[in-house]
Amino acid sequence: MAEHMQIGEVAERTGLSLRTIRYYEEVGLAVPSARSQGGFRLYSESDVDRLLLIKRMKPLGFQLEEMRELLSLLDAAPDDQDPEARLREFAGVAEQRCAELRSRLSNAEEFAGMLRERLDELARPRS
Repeated sequence: MAEHMQIGEVAERTGLSLRTIRYYEEVGLAVPSARSQGGFRLYSESDVDRLLLIKRMKPLGFQLEEMRELLSLLDAAPDDQDPEARLREFAGVAEQRCAELRSRLSNAEEFAGMLRERLDELARPRS
């Protein structure tokens, strides 16, 4: 049997909070594959991979229903051609949102650079 991890180790490995992991279970995005006899959540490597996938979707602004649909499309068998068109749509949205995030990051970096320059000016000795 594959080794399972408890939620604390999963949180450490994924960088997600215990609360977030429990929430993803509650809304049906990432349900642990097993429970211990004492009722503790037990996660497999594939459960961790799924949580990391959800973590990557989050900054792109996908809503819960979209994440649920995307996960189901990604879970589809490779020979299933039905999800291809919808996956292409999601891929286009993801690319567009990545471009928007790059633009926002560029603006934020320019602003941070301006603040650093201002601090440098203030730190210079006055004559």
